[in-house]
Amino acid sequence: MAAPAGAIFLCALAIILLFPGPSAAAGEKATVSVRAVTAISHTDDNFICATLDWWPKDKCNYGMCPWHDSSILNLDLYNPILVNAVKAFKSLRIRLGGSMQDQVTYKVGKHYDDCHNFRREDGRLFGFTDGCLPMNRWDELNIFFRRTNTTVTFGLNALRGRRKAPGNGSTLHVGGWDGRNARDLMRYTVGKGYRVESWELGNELCAGGVEAKVKAAQYGKDVLRLRRIVERVYDGTGGRLPKVLAPGGFYDGPWFSEMLRVSGPGVVDGVTHHIYNLGSGKDKDLINKMQDPFYLDKVAQTFSDMEATVRESGPWSSPWVGESGGAYNSGGKDVSDRFADSFWYLDQLGMSSVFGTKVYCRQALVGGNYCLLNTTTLAPNPDYYSALLWDRLMGPGVLQTATTGGATSPYLRSYAHCSKQKPGVTVLLINLSNSTAFNVTVAGDMDLHPPPRKLLEADAGAVCGGQREEYHLRPEGGDIQSSVVLLNGEPLALGPCGQIPELRPAVVADGCASPLRVEPHSIAFVRFTGFKAPACA
Repeated sequence: MAAPAGAIFLCALAIILLFPGPSAAAGEKATVSVRAVTAISHTDDNFICATLDWWPKDKCNYGMCPWHDSSILNLDLYNPILVNAVKAFKSLRIRLGGSMQDQVTYKVGKHYDDCHNFRREDGRLFGFTDGCLPMNRWDELNIFFRRTNTTVTFGLNALRGRRKAPGNGSTLHVGGWDGRNARDLMRYTVGKGYRVESWELGNELCAGGVEAKVKAAQYGKDVLRLRRIVERVYDGTGGRLPKVLAPGGFYDGPWFSEMLRVSGPGVVDGVTHHIYNLGSGKDKDLINKMQDPFYLDKVAQTFSDMEATVRESGPWSSPWVGESGGAYNSGGKDVSDRFADSFWYLDQLGMSSVFGTKVYCRQALVGGNYCLLNTTTLAPNPDYYSALLWDRLMGPGVLQTATTGGATSPYLRSYAHCSKQKPGVTVLLINLSNSTAFNVTVAGDMDLHPPPRKLLEADAGAVCGGQREEYHLRPEGGDIQSSVVLLNGEPLALGPCGQIPELRPAVVADGCASPLRVEPHSIAFVRFTGFKAPACA
């Protein structure tokens, strides 16, 4: 029986990481072989996802308050830069949720009492009172979603109806979920003809939780109740039912398995987990972690374990990354919104897709220091362009790659997908080294059986003809803490009316026949138009 894709990936990492740190040489030969016969996994068509959060402007960390007017409740939905930025994706998935979603009341129907704005109050969850989503704001949000063709995931309040368990310092909440307020919101949504693609129950309440937790067996029962509510509310509306997602928290194998067992087959469509593998936003070593291949590889085990849990305990479902900002507590100032973060972010997209992740939601579209769009000006940060290129070039079919080269090859990260809605294969190359350039030969591997056989350069033309379209990303001035990104040497900047710039490739005529150069501290998306991959046929 063939080895699982995750196991192959981990073995390849173990072999690659035997070598020491980067060389100071001007250039180094490397070969990236792409196993083209079969795909190892498939992502959702809307793999790229970004979040909108509930945090008010007085959400502060480390003496900074970086959220401004970026909340779901007060973000300017008519700003032309925001509208253009979302429309550029054709159908960007936006997840509405975050830490305070379990404190939100929906001002609709009969099953709510008070409905007030969030206020600071010590002793409450996350230091804030409960908040309110009025229906006029829900209407405004849905006008924006329709205008921008957004795919919507909505995170529901999963603490409603529960009570805190007795005991000093206990964060356990007991009792069943009261889904009536959520049901009334769904009824309003359906009545208005608004489209919500998926409903997610709760935020970071699983296992040990963050500030509150619920036991897995109870959560399983509550997710089953959500499924039944969705089926009843959407019955007779025509079309496909919205997906049900859970639990939206940090991975814990036994907890996740128990939730899936109790909820039962066919209930949970997407098992959502959160990733903040870079640690605290105030970590002075944050920028170094983003460039360290050995550190970046640590999270591979989480993706592998998550894939195994879903396969064994909920094979009807699939793993999703429901929220990931790299560094928690709003990200790192002058790091999480700069070019350096794309090393981590694109590596996460590549690695998670190898392990069967269907959707990857980035915290946040706007807000905090880890935003894709600047929180005050809404101008795109470097990670925005990284996400946009991925969305346009990397299709759902995920292909196995293997990199061979000299001592610095761990610093060259490679991922490959069937090209999106076009023939051929797109390869993502990330050069983490600050001093070594790589001259990369990309070759097709037609061997059905791992590990990949060693290819000669002459073999490449047999499966990889045509042209190649290169998108090289570098920071302005070579400074990885720059907020300006260069595409093929030209700075990416908004147009006079907030238009997203065109992303044009450099076209090379000879496909895989000649090496391509990946400069130090740079990123390249390369589409091979004539790459003959049976997996992509």
